[in-house]
Amino acid sequence: MARKKKKRKLTEAEQRRLAEFNETCDNLVAQGYKRTNLTINLVAANVIAIAAFAVLGTICLVLFIQVHPDVDFIIPIPELVIYIVAFVVLIVAHELVHGLTWSRFTPNGFADVDFGIMRDTFTPYCACKMPLPKGQYILGALMPLIVFGIIPIMVAFCTGWLGLLYLGILMTISAAGDVMIVVKNLSHKSTADEVLYYDHPTEAGSVVFER
Repeated sequence: MARKKKKRKLTEAEQRRLAEFNETCDNLVAQGYKRTNLTINLVAANVIAIAAFAVLGTICLVLFIQVHPDVDFIIPIPELVIYIVAFVVLIVAHELVHGLTWSRFTPNGFADVDFGIMRDTFTPYCACKMPLPKGQYILGALMPLIVFGIIPIMVAFCTGWLGLLYLGILMTISAAGDVMIVVKNLSHKSTADEVLYYDHPTEAGSVVFER
């Protein structure tokens, strides 16, 4: 007999958001929308992140050496501590950028965005409480990757700043879940006239509504 997956215990805030989410979903279905879940498995996302770290890190470092052959790969301890602190701060900022981007497209701005931490995996998250068109949802999902991952890596290559390269690689890897969500959304083909993507408040990913 297959073992049922144990559901994580939700906080009061998560329970409230889930109730609001379910109410909105029911209203959309009542309006004639078809619902499809596009959530992902966070454990799988973390495994992919580890594999991606090895591949991306190796590629970036090899290319960086080609561009900056005289770089010193030994980072002094005080400077290393600064980078570690910066990484922790950027993890929080990652979620903030999700929220700031999505809030540009919602009726009530930042009030339509919630933040929290999944206690069982200690994973911070940002949830948009309003359904959005595909392009707006994907832009909000990818913005932290662009701001804290891709841009710092490009700047590091241009300047030879090794520490920034390390941070850019780490922040790119931290966006592995976001990339998986976007890939799943893009792989969902729809011919409907109206398509809305609704961020799930307690799971990684979204629910798409079509009519």
